[in-house]
Amino acid sequence: MPYAAHCGRTRAPAGRQGPLARSGNTVRPGPVATDLWLGAGGVAQTVSAATGAKPQEVAEQAASQMVTGRFSQPGEIADVVLFLASERAGNITGADFTIDGGLVPTW
Repeated sequence: MPYAAHCGRTRAPAGRQGPLARSGNTVRPGPVATDLWLGAGGVAQTVSAATGAKPQEVAEQAASQMVTGRFSQPGEIADVVLFLASERAGNITGADFTIDGGLVPTW
């Protein structure tokens, strides 16, 4: 699903659900240090097979594209989701949270 459609799908219901004390937000993680990227059959290994580079080199190249120079950790993504699900985030709705270490420039 294209990004704009995904955000629209979240924001439209958020406007209707807000008065019912329900929020609708999106969390869009970039590369995360999990098996999906780094494990057997993961992105790094798949790209490695296609390009001839070693999986570690593929992962290092991907990390070098991020401002932080590293993959996000699963706990970092979970912390944002847990916060958004908590009462402390009760007035946040229709928001989009990108957690990608600066992979997608915002300037």
